[in-house]
Amino acid sequence: FNIQKLIVHLTVFLLGCGLSTTCILLFSSHHHEQSVSGVGAAHPLIKQHPAEPKLPQESHKITTSSSVLDGVRILVAIAAFDFSQLPHLEDVLDGYHSLCSAGAYVDVVIHSTVPYPVALIDLLNSRLKCTNPSPRAGFSVTVVLKTPALRLFLVNCHRELFYDRLEEYDLFIYTEDDIRVTPTTVAAYLYETKRVQELVGSESEASNFNVGIVRYELNFPPDVIINDKTRRATENTTRVYWEHRGSPIFPEAIEKLSSAPALEKQYMTMHNHHQGMFLATRGHLKAWRDKKGCNFDVARDRPGSKQQHSEGTQRVWMSSQMMYGGRHCGIQQVLPIDNFGQLTVLHLPNKNYRRVGKKGRLGGYDKKDAKDVEFADGTEVFEGPDPSLMTAMQLHIEIRRHFQLQPDSVYTGVKMVNEVDYDGNFFRGKDRHEKLVEKRMKEYQDYVARGGIMVESDMEDPLPTSKY
Repeated sequence: FNIQKLIVHLTVFLLGCGLSTTCILLFSSHHHEQSVSGVGAAHPLIKQHPAEPKLPQESHKITTSSSVLDGVRILVAIAAFDFSQLPHLEDVLDGYHSLCSAGAYVDVVIHSTVPYPVALIDLLNSRLKCTNPSPRAGFSVTVVLKTPALRLFLVNCHRELFYDRLEEYDLFIYTEDDIRVTPTTVAAYLYETKRVQELVGSESEASNFNVGIVRYELNFPPDVIINDKTRRATENTTRVYWEHRGSPIFPEAIEKLSSAPALEKQYMTMHNHHQGMFLATRGHLKAWRDKKGCNFDVARDRPGSKQQHSEGTQRVWMSSQMMYGGRHCGIQQVLPIDNFGQLTVLHLPNKNYRRVGKKGRLGGYDKKDAKDVEFADGTEVFEGPDPSLMTAMQLHIEIRRHFQLQPDSVYTGVKMVNEVDYDGNFFRGKDRHEKLVEKRMKEYQDYVARGGIMVESDMEDPLPTSKY
C-alpha cells in the first residue's frame, strides 16, 4: 500500500514538473519573438514612442537636423568696411555661430579697414564660443585689416581667400555685413545642391547651376515710428522682396527654367539675380575657375567705362553678376519651388524697400513725379534713446570688473591680423589711421598674452569708432 501510494505521488510530481516546464518554454519563446520584432520589446511600464514613418526615396522633405550639417567645414568671408553697420554684423555673426551648434565647423574671416578695440573683441568672445562637444564642430572669427584705400574693392578680398584655402573646406560663403543666414539657409542650400546634381545626372553638368538666395525686408509704414500709440500700424506688415518687381510676377519678376528640362518642374529663377552674397561648394569653385570665359578665381573690376559701369556696383558684380551674368560665367541661378522660403534671408537694415518708387530707383525710373531719394550730408541731428538704457557693452564691462576670470592657457578667441599695406596707398587720414592700427594691435597682442583677460585701460576705451 505504501509503495502504491509512493508511485502515485511520484507520478503526480513528474506530471507537474513537465507541465511547468512547458509553460515556461512557451512564455520564453513568445517573449523572444516580441523582442526580435522590436514591438513591445521594452519593459511594459516604459512608454513607447511610435516609430517614425520612413520617407519614400522620391520625397524632397528638407531637414535641418544636426546630421545635415554635422562635420561640414565652412569658410565664411564678410566684407565689413567699418563699424557703421556693427549692430547688423553682430546679428550676422550670431547666425553663423548657430551653425556650430548644428554640428558644422565654421571659420569666419571679416575683412575690415578699422581695427577692433579689445573691449569689442572680448564682448564677441563671450558670445561666440562653440559649446558643441562634437570634435567635428567648431567656430572661429578672424578680423583681417586691410587698407582703407581699397574702398569699394574691399569686396574683392574673399576671392583670393577662397581659392587659397580651396582644399580645406566643403562650403564657401561670401556675404555683405548685413544679411542674416541661419542653419536652415545652409542646410537647404546643401540639400538642393545635391538634388540638382541628382536631377541633371552629373557633377560637371550640375556646376552650371547654383542654388540662389533671395533677400527680403519688412514693409513697416515708412513714415511711422512704432511706439505704444502706433503699434497697430504693424498689423499689415509682411516680408517684401523689394529687389524683384514686375507684373505679372511670372515672367517679369520670376522666370521658369524652360532652358533646363531636367529642372523645370522643381526649380525657377529670379529675373534680377542680385543676392548680396553667395554660397558655393568646393566643386563649384573649381569648375568655375576652369570654365572658359569665367575665371571666377580672379577678382576684377566690374564691366563698363570709368564713367558708367553697365552692370551695377562692384559689390553687385562680385556677389552676383559675375557668376550669373550671361556674358560672364553664365551660371544658372536656381530656386526650389517647394522650399523657396528656406532660401530667403533677412536684409537687416530694413531700409531699401523705402527707396522703391523713388527717382532713379526700382519702380521710379519711368515716373515723372517720383520723389528724390534723400541722402545724409553729415548735418543730421538725431533724437537718441533714453541714456539710462543699459547697453550690452556697459553690462559686459561691469561683469568683467566684478568677476575674476581665469586666463586661457592658450588663447582661442577672436583673432586680429594686420594686412594693411600703406606703401603707395594714399587716403585721407593715413597717418592717424596708421597710429590707430598700431595702438589697437599692441593692445590686442597684450590681451592675447594675458590669456584673453582685459585690464582697466581696455575697459576705458570700449567703444568702436570708424574715425581716425
